[in-house]
Amino acid sequence: MTPTHARHRLAIGCMSGTSLDGIDAVLIRAAGEGLGLRDVSVLGGASVPLSSRGTLVRLAGGEPVTASDIAAAAHALGEDHAALCRALCDQTGVRRPEVACVHGQTVWHRPPAGWQLLNPWPVARELGCAVVYDLRGADLAGGGQGAPLTPLADWVLFRDDQADRVIVNLGGFCNATCLPAGCTPEGVRAADLCACNQVLDAAARAGIGEDYDPDGARAARGTPDRGAVEALRAALDAQTAAGRSLGSGDEARGWIETWAVRLRGEDLLASACAGVGGAIGAGIGRIGQGEVYLAGGSARNRTLVGAIADALGQTVLRTDDLGVPVSWREAACFGVLGLLAADGVEIALSGVTGRAGTIPLSGAWIRPSQSAPPDTRQTAGMS
Repeated sequence: MTPTHARHRLAIGCMSGTSLDGIDAVLIRAAGEGLGLRDVSVLGGASVPLSSRGTLVRLAGGEPVTASDIAAAAHALGEDHAALCRALCDQTGVRRPEVACVHGQTVWHRPPAGWQLLNPWPVARELGCAVVYDLRGADLAGGGQGAPLTPLADWVLFRDDQADRVIVNLGGFCNATCLPAGCTPEGVRAADLCACNQVLDAAARAGIGEDYDPDGARAARGTPDRGAVEALRAALDAQTAAGRSLGSGDEARGWIETWAVRLRGEDLLASACAGVGGAIGAGIGRIGQGEVYLAGGSARNRTLVGAIADALGQTVLRTDDLGVPVSWREAACFGVLGLLAADGVEIALSGVTGRAGTIPLSGAWIRPSQSAPPDTRQTAGMS
């Protein structure tokens, strides 16, 4: 009989971030169980836009939305996830994973309250496997900040016995995970740093009439305004210094409103990249040092990446160099968290979130009504 510790498992992780630009799903394979999880590989990934984006944007922006619209958006989000997971399984030749971990859409986050909107039942219907969702709720109920949630998965995916590493997510809000060489989970340091794409995308909408600035090309044509950069740095540095998770109300909208009428579009974008990049570089310095690996949507923004490198005074790399594409790192992390949660591991690190005690269960679960035969298409011959 194959030892349990050698068994390989498949998991799908899904993420829809605060940038509201779509859903990512990633299929991973891993050996081992619990904190012994190892040899994680990314088998494939896929993305789709949000069919209910309009309602989600209004909700996240604090605008009035009817109960019927909220219910419809939650259902549509569940169906989007289900279709994406099925497409990913078909793409990779997998019948079903052992677990699907679905984060949902954050429409409100201000501890102790948080709301990851999602109807998870379409995912359970489509895949016929265990589904875990509402991953922040238990930590919030236990007095934690509920974020950042991915540091334990970063530890599984990216730690190294010899090198200090810092994994930086350039999403709607930037967070960073510091992994000292050879550290245990208790040695992981992580924090939300500041608003990131929330600022850059708002600047693109206000300055050039686009949802975002691909590759930072338009920002590269502009000239940062010193006063604008200093004002943005002051706001973002205060977010880092606060030492709490970031969310609703932390989008730095006041800076956009003030400077969008003073600067031409490309100068506004250049100032946003300079301010955000400088704040991220300073924030990384607060929690640790080492090789810096970027992930998330803005890892492709060359102007922002250059500003981060300048602030740090060192070359920055991408998680692609560690085997996880920048666009898929967060969803891959949720795949890892799904397996950890299935093994009874407390996925939110109390040393990161500030939770005082233990939590009864990681995530809310939908379990299959009967045991399904294991998928052998990707696992045959590997254990």
